[in-house]
Amino acid sequence: MLRRLVADGFGKAEDLNCAETILYGANQAYNLNITPDDLRLAAGFGGGMGIESVCGALTAAVMVLGRMFVKERAHESTKIKELAQELFAAYEAEMGSIVCAPLKQQYRTEEVGCRKVIERAAAILDTIVAREQEESGSQALR
Repeated sequence: MLRRLVADGFGKAEDLNCAETILYGANQAYNLNITPDDLRLAAGFGGGMGIESVCGALTAAVMVLGRMFVKERAHESTKIKELAQELFAAYEAEMGSIVCAPLKQQYRTEEVGCRKVIERAAAILDTIVAREQEESGSQALR
C-alpha cells in the first residue's frame, strides 16, 4: 500500500522530505485521518532531524505506528516499543543502518534523492501494519 504509493513517486512533486513522505503517504494509504495541520509535525524529522541522526523515514514510521496501535498513551502496553524495535531491526538488517548519514552516503543520488531509503521504510511499515491488522482483525486501535 504505502510502498507502492512511494514507488509511484508520491511526495516527489510535492517536494516532501523523507519523514513527510512517510507520514503524508501513510495518512493516505492507511486512512489515518490526520489533519493537514498535524501532518506538519513531521517536517523537522527529515534528514535525520536535520543532523543526520535516525532516518526521518523511520521516525515518521514510528509516528504512524503510534497513531495506529496506541489507544491513548505509550505506557498502556509495550506494543509500541516492540513494533518500533521490529521496524528498526528489519530496516537495519536490510539497509545496513538506521542513521541518515551513512544511508545518504550509500543510497542517495542526485537523480532520485533518498527514494530507495524511503521506499524500504514504507515496505517494512506495510508489512508490520498488515500483520497487526490481520492479528487484531481491524484497521487499528483508532
